[in-house]
Amino acid sequence: MKLLRVGPAGAERPALLDADGTLRDVSGLVPDVDGALLADDGALDRVRAAAATGDLPVLDATGLRVGPPVARIGKVVCIGLNYHDHAAETGAEPPAEPVVFFKAADTVVGPNDTVLVPRGSVKTDWEVELAVVIGRTARYVASHEAALACVAGYAVAHDVSEREFQIERGGTWDKGKNCETFNPLGPWLVTADEVPDPQALGLKLWVNGELKQDGTTAEQIFSVAEVVRYVSQFMTLYPGDVINTGTPAGVAMGQPEPKPYLRAGDVVELEIEGLGRQRQELKPA
Repeated sequence: MKLLRVGPAGAERPALLDADGTLRDVSGLVPDVDGALLADDGALDRVRAAAATGDLPVLDATGLRVGPPVARIGKVVCIGLNYHDHAAETGAEPPAEPVVFFKAADTVVGPNDTVLVPRGSVKTDWEVELAVVIGRTARYVASHEAALACVAGYAVAHDVSEREFQIERGGTWDKGKNCETFNPLGPWLVTADEVPDPQALGLKLWVNGELKQDGTTAEQIFSVAEVVRYVSQFMTLYPGDVINTGTPAGVAMGQPEPKPYLRAGDVVELEIEGLGRQRQELKPA
């Protein structure tokens, strides 16, 4: 299934995109797309059954905002330097273990919402990423098979980053990762049964129509299964938590001087094979 949430920010309602590409209202079946739903196999089966019959109300998508596909996200765990080519372009050695940092859940916005360039920023950067959405509590997971069984689905994430704040202002990466609007997510949560191999997905990103990133999750240093397993050794992952799994080469930081960092007025578009497409215009904070 392709689950999503539509409507004004803070007042989204649950919906799905059916096999014919028709937007359907599922608010009569479930209150929202959140951890509670993703952990409830019975409720998900009822949504699937209703989608199969074609009886769900049709929504007019014209002018309808698409919000983040998951509500009430507990935490956003991020994996840094997780593609061989991205590590190389930044001059870093491939990490021996996953690099883990966090984004606050309130950085998450809809896939086409405005991204705000922070005040004083001169190094706002782009990063297309595969997001993993957890559907079952993951605590000290022992195997890759068990790790994938904890995944409810996948989505497109844009891990917007401010490199000066991240690298040059002291401390950890958090200052460059947690600016408002810095995690567009969606448009859909594609359930795991529709993504047979998360290591075979193409990722692309354009800035003002120019292709900047063109990679594949096959190049990940640590697979989705290993990331979930690994992270669960250090923290408990709960239904509705999100893991951003890293970005391929092509970010502004890895390009020759003068590096083409983002400015207000720029338009970023990104997509992952089978998971949908995002578009954001950048404006000053």
